[in-house]
Amino acid sequence: MTTDQSLQIAAIVYRPTDHIEPVLLEAARALAELGVRLGGILQHDIATTINDPCGMELEDLATGERFPLSQDLGSGSEACRLDPNALAHAAVAVRGALERGTQVVFINKFGAQEASGSGLRSEMAMAVTSGVPVITAVGERFLAEWQHFTGGHSTLLEPKVADILAWWRALPART
Repeated sequence: MTTDQSLQIAAIVYRPTDHIEPVLLEAARALAELGVRLGGILQHDIATTINDPCGMELEDLATGERFPLSQDLGSGSEACRLDPNALAHAAVAVRGALERGTQVVFINKFGAQEASGSGLRSEMAMAVTSGVPVITAVGERFLAEWQHFTGGHSTLLEPKVADILAWWRALPART
C-alpha cells in the first residue's frame, strides 16, 4: 500500500484476473454498517441472457436505485456497449450524494472513459475538492493515466476490503 494523505482519494489497483466488484461492494457494506453515509455508484454484473453474459448495471449507493450500464446493440455488434445515458445518470447520482452530505464517494472504476478525460472524472475531482474522500478501482493498464489525473497524490491499495477499511480509518476525523 502506498499512501499520500495530501488527497483523500484511494485507488484499488487491480489486474485483469481480479474480480474487483465484490471487493468494492463488500467494503461499501462494511462502511455502511459503521454508519458511514455512502454516495456514488458501484457496478453489478448481471447475465441477462445466455447469449449476453456481459450485462452490467450500476447501483446508486445513496438511494439503492439500480440502472443498466450496458446497452443492447444487437447480435454481432462489436461496438462499445457502455450506455452514455447511464454515465449521465451516474454523474447525477454522484453530484446528488455530494449535495446531500455524503461522507465518502465510491466510483466503480477509473476506466477507459475516465482515462480519456470523460466518464465520471469530473465527479471524482468535484468530490475531492469538496473534501469528500473518494474510493475507486484502477486497472493496471490505466495506472499511468490515474497518476497523471491525481498528480501522483493518491493512495494505492491492494484489492482487499481490509486495506480499504484501513485507509478509511486513517483519514482525518469526519462529521
